[in-house]
Amino acid sequence: MMNGQNIVRMIGLLLISLTLQCAGQATAAEKPNILFIFADDWGWGDLSCHGHPYVKTPNIDRLAKEGTDFHRFTVASGVCSPSRTAVMTGHFPARYNIDGHFAWVPSNTKRNMPDWLTPKAPLLPRFLQQAGYLTAHFGKWHLSNNMIPDSPPPSEYGYDEYGAFNCAGEQMPVHEDSRNAIAFIERSHREKKPFFINLWIHEPHTPFHTIPKYRWRFRGLDEPDNIYASVLSHADDRIGEVLQALDRLQLSDDTLVIFSSDNGPARATKSTELTLTHDTATGAGYGIGAARGITGGRKGHKSALFEGGIGVPFIARWPGKIAADKVDRTSLISAVDLLPTFCELAGATLPQNYKPDGVSQVNALLGKPMTTRSKPLFWKMQSAWPIQRSKPYHWVSYAVVQENWKLLTNRDASYSELYNLDADPFERTDLNGKNPEVVRQLMQQIDEWKATLPDKPTGNVFSDERE
Repeated sequence: MMNGQNIVRMIGLLLISLTLQCAGQATAAEKPNILFIFADDWGWGDLSCHGHPYVKTPNIDRLAKEGTDFHRFTVASGVCSPSRTAVMTGHFPARYNIDGHFAWVPSNTKRNMPDWLTPKAPLLPRFLQQAGYLTAHFGKWHLSNNMIPDSPPPSEYGYDEYGAFNCAGEQMPVHEDSRNAIAFIERSHREKKPFFINLWIHEPHTPFHTIPKYRWRFRGLDEPDNIYASVLSHADDRIGEVLQALDRLQLSDDTLVIFSSDNGPARATKSTELTLTHDTATGAGYGIGAARGITGGRKGHKSALFEGGIGVPFIARWPGKIAADKVDRTSLISAVDLLPTFCELAGATLPQNYKPDGVSQVNALLGKPMTTRSKPLFWKMQSAWPIQRSKPYHWVSYAVVQENWKLLTNRDASYSELYNLDADPFERTDLNGKNPEVVRQLMQQIDEWKATLPDKPTGNVFSDERE
């Protein structure tokens, strides 16, 4: 029989246990779920909430209505693979010699690129996994290429689950992204664990994979506009399905949802006939003749380092934390900031030897706009020179943003342009000739940054097909 002292001791131990359990639950509850929706070639102006004349995006518009629309977000490249590398690593992609999209081996070799992003890089999903998150990737990969069969699958990059295309192995059908994401959210909910999902949707990249339901929705438009509007509407509906699942599971208030794009919209350089094309990863669809993306007045488009190529939508919703129905025109946020931002929110500990190129933007997300960056932003692309008549904005090989200034220069630094982004966000007035000292300082920054970059890729990042 237990005496009074033993009973008191048992009650005390029980209370301590319950207290520790509650504390653990509270800590877990403070970790937001993170859903990062990354579109492919979705222009800043390709949203009805950004004033598009005929594209309808009610579900993304809902995110803007219930969250904050950041107008000065930029990605780290004008094309896909390097842009995605920056999100995954928090580094400028030039640090990995990833200056263009991953293609087949001869093309990667010719451009002094690896054949894939090394899985040994510091990786956002792995950091979050170590912080107790269930992690998943659904949709486009393109941190390798489906034409390189010996490239590492996404599972080697810190994901508990994945379904992808533009990767080695079986290609997930492009329209199954939302269904897989919902199933993973339900799994995480059952297991009572926070989740991180990369939902990297295909739209509106070519080929344009159309569905009759959506073609009918825009039946009054000319065929190229009809095709473009239909694929964006289909993508918006799938995003809506995921948002509805969060509502159904009562997870919306506990989930940070971000919608963005990997670069600006693709446009043909000349009048192009509307034809069917085939992609080895995603199948058959309409080609570049149906591309109708717009940039909201920004100069250039995909593959350019002007704002039309790197200035993309960035809408963040986290009810009760991020202000609703607000526009932030001040905070200069970059794709390299996402890793430190997400890790801070998740309570993830970054390795001591890891030095991100980005900075945490938690304060900006929570309504304290950032008026100046503590670190400059750099870009590198392989671009042609001299300027081509058909591609007037695709000559820039290097760019830097420091405070309000943006300098763009060609590959041998023989020509440059300078813009004050605060006063001239659409880059209409070149101030290069009026500010020689600013140009000199920014050019020196580019030179110093270039000196930190590797001459060539190293490590286990080459396919056996190179032999």
